[in-house]
Amino acid sequence: MALPAVDLLDLSQAELDDLFRASPAGPIPAGEGDGTVIFAPDTVVGDITAKLVHLIAWKGKIFDPEKGELRNEISPFGIDAIRAKVFYGTSWFDGAEAIIIDYSETSLVAQWIRDEIRLVAPGLYLGVVFWDQTKILNFSLRFDQAE
Repeated sequence: MALPAVDLLDLSQAELDDLFRASPAGPIPAGEGDGTVIFAPDTVVGDITAKLVHLIAWKGKIFDPEKGELRNEISPFGIDAIRAKVFYGTSWFDGAEAIIIDYSETSLVAQWIRDEIRLVAPGLYLGVVFWDQTKILNFSLRFDQAE
């Protein structure tokens, strides 16, 4: 059974951390993933923040696994920008395998950012965002599944 991204907003930070730890890296996604920022999870502030960020700042990520990269979809207009390298690697969060999204060599704006994602349900990835090596928030990416 697929877990909707909105359900992730209802989890506590400890539950999100446990879910990330228990999940496999999964395949590197292809195409457009609809993003949801998970800031202050399981709070009214978290729900409002998720909706506001999606509306005005960040819509999601567009993966190109053949090139080993992605671009973020940003602004209310959905501009493809802020490129990153994508590869399998060791998680800073727990030392297990994760899909790493590395901006250090591809972006002046986000060079201090590193994301890690894992597959938590069919078509749904949970992500962790690091600023330098400090975990700052979570996010989810929902990919349409072919029936």
